[in-house]
Amino acid sequence: QVQLVESGGGLVQAGGSLRLSCAVSGVTFRSYAMGWFRQTSEKEREFVAAISRSGDIKDYKDSVKGRFTISRANARNTVYLQMNNLKPEDTAVYYCAADPSSSCCGSSPNRYAYWGKGTQVTVSS
Repeated sequence: QVQLVESGGGLVQAGGSLRLSCAVSGVTFRSYAMGWFRQTSEKEREFVAAISRSGDIKDYKDSVKGRFTISRANARNTVYLQMNNLKPEDTAVYYCAADPSSSCCGSSPNRYAYWGKGTQVTVSS
């Protein structure tokens, strides 16, 4: 079956860094654009970043541009989210998701067919 497993979350001080990973199995990874979303108890799930199948196209939420970098390793069936200069408002559960669309990049959760269970990121001030 299809599995997306996130890892790398944790507790970090403001200004610190974390690298999230998402290992994908059960699908042909290179056939899917990939995205990262986040959600808190107060907010709906929101788009953070997305990357095309080949990795040549990337898109970001405005508030994370210049701080977060999405990348992928198709040989390892893994997508990453490098998060630098973290802020308390980045605190959320982070989810990776797989988008079967041929175009990139989608910010709507409705585009994404498969989801991981999430990893908690907490940024203290």
